[in-house]
Order: sequence, then structure tokens, then C-alpha cells
Amino acid sequence: MQSRGLTHRKLELVKAGDKRQEIPDGLVLGLYFICQPKPSGAKSWAVRFRVHGNKPVKMTLGSWPLLPLGRARELGRDAILAAKAGRDPVAERKAARAKAEAGTANTLRNVCETYLSRDGKKLRTADQRRRLLERLVYPGLGGRQVDGITRGELIALLDRIEDQNGVRMADMTLAVLRKIFNWYAIRVESFRTPIVKGMARGKPKDAARARILNDEELRRVWTAASEGEGPFPALVKFLLLTAARRNEAARMTWDELDGIDWILPASRNKTKVDLLRPLSKAAQAMLAGMPRFADCPYVFTGDGRRALGGFSKSKRAFDRTCGVTGWTLHDLRRTARSLMSRAGVNADHAERVLGHVIGGVRGVYDRYEFHTEKQQAYEALSALIENITNPKKNVVAFRG
Repeated sequence: MQSRGLTHRKLELVKAGDKRQEIPDGLVLGLYFICQPKPSGAKSWAVRFRVHGNKPVKMTLGSWPLLPLGRARELGRDAILAAKAGRDPVAERKAARAKAEAGTANTLRNVCETYLSRDGKKLRTADQRRRLLERLVYPGLGGRQVDGITRGELIALLDRIEDQNGVRMADMTLAVLRKIFNWYAIRVESFRTPIVKGMARGKPKDAARARILNDEELRRVWTAASEGEGPFPALVKFLLLTAARRNEAARMTWDELDGIDWILPASRNKTKVDLLRPLSKAAQAMLAGMPRFADCPYVFTGDGRRALGGFSKSKRAFDRTCGVTGWTLHDLRRTARSLMSRAGVNADHAERVLGHVIGGVRGVYDRYEFHTEKQQAYEALSALIENITNPKKNVVAFRG
């Protein structure tokens, strides 16, 4: 009589190939033996079932041979029976794991969650940081005692994130962990952070903040933006003409425009105060040519429903068009500020155009809007951009 289902002998005979293999058990319906392709060839168990009526779910049980056939069948049956009873075994396992980790006060997860609930709630990016930790940090290190995490473990974590998610995400993760570890070190005298200078993967922050476009780069970027179609090239021009932050401009609504003035509300301003920007004639003309969509409040929109997004993809295509690389959209703000200085704009007026708070007594008591001065600063900026991007050639007439 032929044996039903998998056997220990059959499992030993499974060899890794070029494709991933899922071999059904045959005895426990829904249980699969997984063999990853070369070069890893890792082997594990998984069970498939449906929850909440008809939602398909895959649950990894463990690696083979650490999890033997008999135990895999037991766990598979338990999961399938739980699903048939209306429960979600995957959610239950996650909840149990989180509860066990949170029960130990000094796990990395607990320290991070404590930080986010106390100091992190003041941050605009608190939710973004929590998602980053849950997705990239907690699965590997969440249950570890925070004072037992080594530098080597963090480097291995950052290596994995860099390989799978890119350099920028690795550096974002490092920045979040550095902030939390420094916060914890202040509260716990015996704790020493394992993070040291030099662990970042990208360029040093100070170097990254020094980038401005030179005249030739500005000409190429401006020409590509002028000849391009769609909201992204228009956004590039608008950022240069206003020195605004990327999201300030990208999420601008038609209601924020009042004549020649763009009034950035406090809710969207980093300094939490209304910011008035009297736009130059060039910026006004550019906005006048932007299409309007019914029921869409945004000036820059790619689909007529939402504010413009997908900046990375759009910028890669734009870089190929203009031939300038190694710059960011925020560099346009820095470039515009430098151009204002070059055009002879008063430093305080240029800073007010950017929305920076003027320090000292003047910043506290001088509440004058500087409308005229800001408008003159913008006109000087647009005039200099015009002179650089469309230089007037010297023409000498010869008489015959």
C-alpha cells in the first residue's frame, strides 16, 4: 500500500533547484513543505487556510529540519481548526509575540514604544517612525534586551535594509534608532548606545546640504522644466521661483491663492504660522497656465484628484531629460536662496521669503509683513533666473 503524505525520506530527497518549490503534504490538507531556489535552498513549513469568510492566508510555521514533520502537522492542524472556528491564527501569533515582548520592560520594542508615546507624540513624523520600526526593526530585534544589542547586530540590520530597501531607508532607520538610543541613555545611566559616528550609508549630512545648481545646471533644469509636460516640470519651475519647500508647493490648493499672494496656512507651515508670499509675475504666469480639475483643490495634480506625489520616479525621468544628476528638489530651495543673495536681496528679506523665523528682538517685535520687500525679492530672483537661463547675446553690427 502506497504511503500517504510526506515522509522523512521524501523530505531528505528534495533538492533545491532554480525555482521555489511548494510540496503539499497530502495528509494535512493545506500544509506545504517549502524549498527555496538556489543558492539558499532553505527549507521550511507553511500552512494555507482562509479566515473571515474567504480571505486566503499563508502562515509560516518554521524551518526544517528544526521543525520536524510530525510537529509541523500538529501546528498545521491547529491553525486550520482555529481558522474554521472563526479565529485568525496569524493575528493571534503576532499579538502573543508582541505581548510577550512588551512584558519585558527593556526590550527594544518596549523602549521604542515608550519613546513614541512620551516624546515622539510631539513629532509630525511619529506615525511614519512607528511604521518604519514595525516593518524593519521589530521583526529582527524587537524582542531583544536593548542593552544587549551589539553594534554588529545593528550593522547587519542596516546591511539588510540597504540591500532590500536602499541606502536612504537604511539611513532613515539609523537616524530613528540613534534618536531613541540617545533618549534612553539620558534616562538610564548604565546604558551606552552602540551607535557611533560613521555608520551612515549615504553622504555626510553636511555635504548633502551644501548642493546648489551652478549656472549651467540651472539652464538645463529650467529648459527641461519649460519644455516638459505635466505637473512635475511645472513644480520644478515653481520651486525655483518661490524657494518653497517641496510639499508646501506640491500640496498647494487654489484656495490658498489671493490675487498675487500665496498664503501658506499655519497648518502646513513648519513654523506653525501663516506665511504670505507675494508671487513674482513669472510665477503668476506659470500658475495661470496650470489646468484646473473639477472637485480637485490642488494646483499640482497628476490625476485630477490628489496632490502630486511619486516624486522619486518623476525626478528620475526628469534627470534623464535635463542631464543633471546628484541633486534633490530641496536643492532648488537652497539654489533660489543663493540666487537672491547674488541678486542683491537683503538677507532678512530673503529669509522671510523662505519662511524662516528672524531671531532676536526683531523677530519678536517686528510683525510688519514686508509685503513690498518680499515682492521685490521675488522679482529680483525671477529676473536673475531669466538672465541666467536666457542670456542676452552681444550683437555687433558691421557697416558695409
